Amino acid sequence: MKQVITGVARGSVAQRHGLRTGDTLVTINGEPVLDEIDYQALSAQTKLTLSLERADGHMETLTIRKEDWEPLGLRFGPGMALSPRTCQNRCVFCFIDQMPPAMREPLYVKDDDWRFSLMMGNFVTLTNVDDVEFERIVKRKASPLYVSVHTTDPALRARMMNNRFAGDILARLQRLMDAGIRFHCQIVCCPGLNDGEMLMKTLADLRALAPAALSVAVVPVGLTRFREELTHLTPFDAQGAKELLAMLVPFQAACRAEIGTTFVFPSDEFYCLSGEPVPPADWYEGFPQIENGVGLLAKFAEELAQAEADEPEGVAPTPPHVWVLVTGVSAAPHMGRFAARFTPPGTKVRVAAIRNCFFGESVTVTGLLTGGDTLNQLTPEILSGADAVLISRNMLRHERDLFLDDMTFTEFTRRLPVPVRVVEDGYDLYLALRGRAAEEGE
Repeated sequence: MKQVITGVARGSVAQRHGLRTGDTLVTINGEPVLDEIDYQALSAQTKLTLSLERADGHMETLTIRKEDWEPLGLRFGPGMALSPRTCQNRCVFCFIDQMPPAMREPLYVKDDDWRFSLMMGNFVTLTNVDDVEFERIVKRKASPLYVSVHTTDPALRARMMNNRFAGDILARLQRLMDAGIRFHCQIVCCPGLNDGEMLMKTLADLRALAPAALSVAVVPVGLTRFREELTHLTPFDAQGAKELLAMLVPFQAACRAEIGTTFVFPSDEFYCLSGEPVPPADWYEGFPQIENGVGLLAKFAEELAQAEADEPEGVAPTPPHVWVLVTGVSAAPHMGRFAARFTPPGTKVRVAAIRNCFFGESVTVTGLLTGGDTLNQLTPEILSGADAVLISRNMLRHERDLFLDDMTFTEFTRRLPVPVRVVEDGYDLYLALRGRAAEEGE
């Protein structure tokens, strides 16, 4: 595939060798450049043979030698961009299938693209990759990948994903291992389907792939109120969560003894639901699956403690404040304990546990709270005398401008009678409880 060069970085290797805007890159070392993944992999080599079509139409072959760390320095047009490849599965637990109607279009995109798994840590099933593309994964040494496994039982995986080609996951993971590619795994655990003995078999199969298999996250199935025509599923209750955690303990201990890692990490929701204590930060081995909700509470506690340790001596006492700390129902007890531990003398914190009416009250995580639900439940009694409302950055999209229900942050702040502060992490909460800005803690 030909790629038109739209820019050449000043002083770059490409500029020094005479490449110009308007030239077309045909191949690198004899291989076509399909996308950004190919370009980055091929151009990283120290000796490059470029096949070019110059802007005037004549063909040219150019040999370049460079350092392996040195970028080539080319920019390309839209043809090089990575448009997400969408998922062809119909997983029985798919959260997007349970989304309310009439939300903004990007929220309904089912991404199942190994390239985004490599670049951004998105989870992929590998069922939407044909054999040719799978061999490109191997050839490009795409590592680490993040793979949604759910179960290694072929028939069950095909049934859970409603995809008859989904059953070969172990063979594909074995192929990745043989090629030196590493991967993190995910299991969305559904009571009555892939839990219990089936879960333990899946974990044993994945442990056999270590060290290529780096970690496994086990997360509970999330169910909204929009499931009228979908497969009936049962959510975890407190007893089920407690039993799952207990079942994993001997397996985790064996993994630590045999392969030097805890290997399987339940998401925070299991600890919140069961009432079991959350492990300390160092138990999570660097938080490899924190984007999966694994270790968020432990990391938050660690950040709070670090902020306290960084507090310089002789800091003037903080004037008393009243803060309203917004959180999801599942994390509310933990936020209450954090507030009790780290709030300065004289200051009061009201923890507002917001019920999720938008998705359904079985959805209890903070990151899925909406602006509308939060506004409706911040009553005058809760806000009385408050200096500010503190909300988590996870409630807003990346640009910090929209909640999930499309309420803008500007509208949210306009409709509240007190100021709003977005809290980035535990360190920032420590400063916020003292009425200080983030830069004051640096």
